[in-house]
Parts: sequence; C-alpha cells; structure tokens
Amino acid sequence: IINRKEHKLLKGCGYHLDLLMVGVMLAVCSIMGLPWFVAATVLSISHVNSLKLESESSAPGEQPRFLGIREQRLTGLVIFLLMGCSVFMTGALQFIPMPVLYGVFLYMGASSLKGIQFFDRLKLFGMPAKHQPDFIYLRHVPLRKVHLFTVTQLSCLILLWVIKTSPAAIVFPMMVLALVFIRKVLDLCFSKRELSYLDDLMPEWKKKKLDDDASKKLEEESQVMLSMRTEDTTTIQIPMESCKPVQKAHDPRCDPSDINISDEMSKTTVWKSLSSNQKDINLVAAKKD
Repeated sequence: IINRKEHKLLKGCGYHLDLLMVGVMLAVCSIMGLPWFVAATVLSISHVNSLKLESESSAPGEQPRFLGIREQRLTGLVIFLLMGCSVFMTGALQFIPMPVLYGVFLYMGASSLKGIQFFDRLKLFGMPAKHQPDFIYLRHVPLRKVHLFTVTQLSCLILLWVIKTSPAAIVFPMMVLALVFIRKVLDLCFSKRELSYLDDLMPEWKKKKLDDDASKKLEEESQVMLSMRTEDTTTIQIPMESCKPVQKAHDPRCDPSDINISDEMSKTTVWKSLSSNQKDINLVAAKKD
C-alpha cells in the first residue's frame, strides 16, 4: 500500500526492509515468548500522507499539484524511539484518558480512508448520479453491479467482525481463508472485465490514465481515417457547353464622329426644362405688353 507508484517514492525499497525486520522480529519474539510486531498499516499511511509535498503556487480555484513524498529517516527514527521510550513513561501515560486515545486512533483511521475504493463505493449509495465522481469503474460497470459488489464486501466484513468478537473467534483465520472461495463465486455473478475494474491490483489513477489514453488514441485514429476518406473522394466535373458571344448589330451612334452635340443636348431633360421655362417667361412678357 505504501510503495504504490502514485506516491512517487524514490526509495521505496526502504519500506520492504522494514517488513523484513518485522518478519525477523516475529521469529525472535516467538522464541522468547514476547508480543509480536505487526505492520501498522494505518500508522504507515498516515505517516506517508503527512510527508506529502505539494506545489505552493497555483491558480485561484486550482488544486495544488502533488509532487512527491519528503523521503527521510528522521521522522521514522523519532517515532520508533518514542515507542521504545513509552515503556519507561507508563507512569505519565496512565493519566491520559482512554477516550482521548480512542479519538486519536479514530481520526487516524478515518483520515486514511481517503482513496480506498471500498469506501468510495460505499458513498455512492447516497449520492445522486449527477454528483458521482468520475471513477474508472463507473465508466465500464453498471451501477447496480457496483452496488452488488459493495454489498457483498460489506457483508463479509460484518461477518468477520461478528466472528472476531464472539466466542467463536478461534475460527477467524478459517473465515479469512473462506473469503478466497467467496471471491471465486463472484466469477459467476460478474464478468472478468467487470471484476478487473472492481477488484484489481492496478491503482485507480493508472487504470483511468490508460482508459483516457485509449480513448484519445481511438479518437485520433478516427480523425485520420476521416481525413483519408476525404482525400480519396473523387470530384466529378461536368463539362459546360461553351456559349458563343452574341454579336450585336452595329450602332452607328457608337462612333463619336457621327454624334451631333447640339442634337443630343436638345434631347436631355435639363435642356427641355430650360426651354419650357424660357417659353413661360416669353409668354408672361407678351401678356404684359
């Protein structure tokens, strides 16, 4: 869980060395009759989340961009030193109320639920379809199948919790083994393609990126095919019959040498209006005489 590629760890092998040391100490503690060490998953996830490095400058409304993890040995060393020193601080630790400790553990567990697919699918029960996030499994799996898979997981979790808290807790390891057979039964209710999105080891972000890349590649190929079809389309040209220009009859007036300026001016509207005005003036003058 810690050494996922989405955490962008440069020295992820250090966590494998921690698990190796836990395995060695399990053998030592078994021989000496001491309590076993366990891999504290919640503590480890909270530790990694607290060391996340994000971009400081971002546009208004834009989420900070995840850059990686501040990988160092100081915090891990201090944590384990404090755990060792807690043996000598039992006198002071006994004054801490148990509800405070339970509250701290509850907060650490709740803060670690972010990004877990099972918890995200539980929230889909009370979420309208238009407000659902863009999860990769919602693109390829019907919502009723997603709810069925979630209910199956939740039922198994409740069953394990009931057995663990009951007098039959001795069969708890056998019930954990029975989950393998329940997973095989799910092959009868879901297709392999649906289970690959609902129950796959590949992280959610990687599957979503591969799906987006495949969609983008398919769109580019369709654009290329469309352009090739457009280029291959032959254009049919219909020849038009040529029309000969119509020969107009020769107009002798088109020759400037044949035009009489005086005759042409007397035919204009302005000349006619001037002539009529002159006639009216002469008529009025004759009446006065």
